[in-house]
Amino acid sequence: MRGVHSAVDDIRRSVFTEVARLAYESDDYKQVDMIPYKIVPGEVAHHRHDVFLERAIVSARLKLALGMDLDPNGPSAPISANIQDAATDQKYFNEPLVNIIPYACNACPPKQVRITDSCQGCISHPCMNVCPKDAIYLDENKRCHIDQSKCIKCGKCFNQCPYRAISKVERPCAAACGMDAIESDELGRAKINYDKCVSCGMCLVNCPFAAIADKSQIFQLIQAIKRGEEVIACVAPAFVGQYGPDATPAKLKTAMRTLGFADVVEVAIGADLCTVEEANDFLREVPEKIDWMGTSCCPAWSMMAKKLFPQFKDNISMALTPMVITARMVKKDHPNARIVFIGPCAAKKLEANRKSVRSDVDFVLTFEELLGMFDAKEIDFKTLEADPADGMDEGSGFGRGFAVGGGVAAAVVEAIKHIDPDREILIEYGDGLKECRKMLAMAKAGKRNGYLLEGMGCPGGCVAGAGTLRPVKESTASVERFKNAASSMSTTESPYLGRLKDVEEKC
Repeated sequence: MRGVHSAVDDIRRSVFTEVARLAYESDDYKQVDMIPYKIVPGEVAHHRHDVFLERAIVSARLKLALGMDLDPNGPSAPISANIQDAATDQKYFNEPLVNIIPYACNACPPKQVRITDSCQGCISHPCMNVCPKDAIYLDENKRCHIDQSKCIKCGKCFNQCPYRAISKVERPCAAACGMDAIESDELGRAKINYDKCVSCGMCLVNCPFAAIADKSQIFQLIQAIKRGEEVIACVAPAFVGQYGPDATPAKLKTAMRTLGFADVVEVAIGADLCTVEEANDFLREVPEKIDWMGTSCCPAWSMMAKKLFPQFKDNISMALTPMVITARMVKKDHPNARIVFIGPCAAKKLEANRKSVRSDVDFVLTFEELLGMFDAKEIDFKTLEADPADGMDEGSGFGRGFAVGGGVAAAVVEAIKHIDPDREILIEYGDGLKECRKMLAMAKAGKRNGYLLEGMGCPGGCVAGAGTLRPVKESTASVERFKNAASSMSTTESPYLGRLKDVEEKC
């Protein structure tokens, strides 16, 4: 479903645009109560049976986009009743980050294997023959059916039916969740088990009913800009191509200055430093102190590893993430600045909410939320004139490659070759949390000793994050071109390496 534009995308992006427009253009926050009527006009529902339900769902999404909490029992007061709390210098939201709007949920059936009307009642019955629980039986017309009380959803029958008459049904949010964190409430609606959730955001971009959303800081960020504060944006390397072919790095910088940002910094410079730090960690600790080492940059992967495999908490690199390294360098040069990380990731919001990171990163926005700001200001990249002095050419090619699955490990291996050319490195890449779990299970069995393991919470890497705008293949190709256009490929040639001590001193 991802990569295909839909009505869900329109709803999500309309909310961000209207929140940004409200923040930029008005001090009368009571106008927020009219936004649901603007997004869902008229008296006829567009996507559901009831226009009032549609507006209630938009209202809930507006609350989350304002960084506010949902009402547990549904909308009971106007959004404007508590908006002053959101309009203050609210740097951090209350957890949970990712929320299910109960009355938006379709209560999709949990995972099932079903036999459809396409069953031909064949005499071979391969589905019955392979079922390990004798869950398949015949009716009076010799058609097959599944006893759901016996079925273990193994899928063997699905793979054997010559007519493809057997289907597997699973909630899209649950299928996308690599942590098995999606459960059911008493009404059969999806709910999140937050003891398992790592806020990767895959559920929210795979729900076809727009029932899942994360909290945003877009409103608070614009308030800071309007107050005249120096707000500097640190942009993740996955940005390239997100806003179309006309949005060159130079134009992006110009557009962001139009939004009110004082400056724009490429987070690939932090990726370079993170790479060198992880390379040194690996050389120093594997295998003398630990059997293998995992990369640190993806917070969803790191949290998953520590939740499910706590015995490996010391195996995950302690290197600061590119976001934190870049923010610390910028704050060292601009101590009064407010730092906003702009990237593809929902989990980065949770990382920035940690006490150890709060003083470095003031706000986190996704590319999709930034699009809302561009739309609110009616910025058109086709007609926008870039400042000739603008551009991004500070990060190395391998640092920019962090955005794509396998790119972190590739960068670390390349750095190790410069530091210790004789050292051979075994690597493995986990493509999404489900694959990461399998990778760690192999490590638990002692089959990944000596390895560098790269984990990415989103299948495809950062270019597939919950806050991205473009299809993964398209974004991957854009990042590859951006990587190859770098003036320097190696992270070990970064002019910022001498500043590693600056950022580490604060730890």
